Amino acid sequence: MSFLRKGLIFFLTCLVCFSVSITHHFHFSPVSATQITIIAQIPTVNLSQLPAEARNTLKLIEQGGPFPYPEKDGSTFFNREKLLPNKPNGYYREYTIPTPGERSRGARRFVVGSQGEIYYTSNHYQSFFRVLRQ
Repeated sequence: MSFLRKGLIFFLTCLVCFSVSITHHFHFSPVSATQITIIAQIPTVNLSQLPAEARNTLKLIEQGGPFPYPEKDGSTFFNREKLLPNKPNGYYREYTIPTPGERSRGARRFVVGSQGEIYYTSNHYQSFFRVLRQ
């Protein structure tokens, strides 16, 4: 066998062994790859671009209330839609952003993570923006 052929076989053997070793130690899964894609797809919005009611709601969150819907505001958001990064139950809390002229709670919400991240939805969890406090 030629020296070049032996070198190529050795290289390919090392490559296969290295690939098996990497996947064995790090346990990649399709779920984590999906979560990374979801995180990357959440658009951002500056707080100053949101309606005045949203800025008022954020002030209430920072003060700890009082909230317009105390039975709902501050309750656990379960992320059933899987549009936000996957976190343990209890990580996210939701807060109503009042909509002028709406008799019910309306569709606008803030969802706040335990690490302080803030997400805004104007369509009752069909889509989200990550809020930047600039």
